[in-house]
Amino acid sequence: MVRTKAFLKRFYVGLVFFLLYAPILVMIICSFNNSKARTVWGGFTFGWYIQLFRNGAVLEAVRTSLLLTASAALIATVLGTLACLGMAAMGKQSQGVLTSITNIPMLNADIVTGIAIMLLFVRFMNLGYTSMLIAHITLCIPYIILNVMPKLRQTNKSIYEAALDLGATPVYAFMKVVLPDLMPAIFSGCLLAFTISLDDFIITYFTKGAG
Repeated sequence: MVRTKAFLKRFYVGLVFFLLYAPILVMIICSFNNSKARTVWGGFTFGWYIQLFRNGAVLEAVRTSLLLTASAALIATVLGTLACLGMAAMGKQSQGVLTSITNIPMLNADIVTGIAIMLLFVRFMNLGYTSMLIAHITLCIPYIILNVMPKLRQTNKSIYEAALDLGATPVYAFMKVVLPDLMPAIFSGCLLAFTISLDDFIITYFTKGAG
């Protein structure tokens, strides 16, 4: 019975990973197909990649996307972690209200968020790289909070207070006691934010401006 349950658990996890990564694997294989018809195998080729790396416009778009995504993820990680620390110092009722507010960007359809941010930005600034960066930071912060907040609630406050009693400053105690405990959650949140930002097109489209 125990072996059957273990097998079913592994099978379920394997099935989930297969459904997640099988389409990506098919796309990778098709990228080496010499035929323009993706349903027909025309032989192995690097030709599509050669054309890709010779296309200056595509490479410039990739550089801009990676720079935008990395910047948004890093800034959102800092702001989201600080927001978690502030929320942890509040009462349960205030925490509940703020948590609900931060969840709104995740629940909204991307097109609704994109149009709303665009209508806000056109009144105060020109649309361009800065508006895209702010929009992506806004999109990423809830995912950072979603990762860091549960870990912060699990941390033992007594250890931090003991460090203060032993003469450590609040900043030093935070850097040496609290932050190392939060690093796995912060790192996973940053990776998730990077992925979400890189994947998003609709919000970028509505906040990029002309050109």
